[in-house]
Amino acid sequence: MLTLASKLKRDDGVKGPRTSNSASDSTRRVSVRDKLLVKEVAELEVNLPCTCEVKFPDPNKLHYFLLTVNPDEGYYQNGTFQFEIEVPDAYNMVPPKVKCLTRIWHPNITETGEICLSLLREHSIDGTGWAPTRTLKDVVWGLNSLFTDLLNFDDPLNIEAAEHHLRDKEDFRTKVDDYIKRYAR
Repeated sequence: MLTLASKLKRDDGVKGPRTSNSASDSTRRVSVRDKLLVKEVAELEVNLPCTCEVKFPDPNKLHYFLLTVNPDEGYYQNGTFQFEIEVPDAYNMVPPKVKCLTRIWHPNITETGEICLSLLREHSIDGTGWAPTRTLKDVVWGLNSLFTDLLNFDDPLNIEAAEHHLRDKEDFRTKVDDYIKRYAR
């Protein structure tokens, strides 16, 4: 992270006319996405939920990171769930791409990692989808909330999990606990 931030500061400090050398221009150019990410990652680190941890496998690539959520209440308490977040070049006009890497029994996350979270939708009928005013902090807090207050059995992506909960809450809890023991430690 510091490397890209340092590069941005160094580039901002360059004064005077630029040379016409296209190679040096291209090495100096930083995308709008990367400029936004430097600011948003700094804000995220200050405002990260206590149940979350962010890891950047490559500190020079702020557009790709891993989020770990360790819920401290509810059905998913004591589990460790990892998400892969990739921020596309067109960010902030389009939402980040998010996938759950941990197998989970959840009404809003499929077993293959697809996630139903309205703010990750590029177009949303209810107006709660992605907007350029949203940030990575909103995404992280939204993913964290999928384990507590945004857990939604009424509008599921994993219909089988939601129906299981409606049919037998105790057996649902048992299956969630089994998945946590097998996949989320």
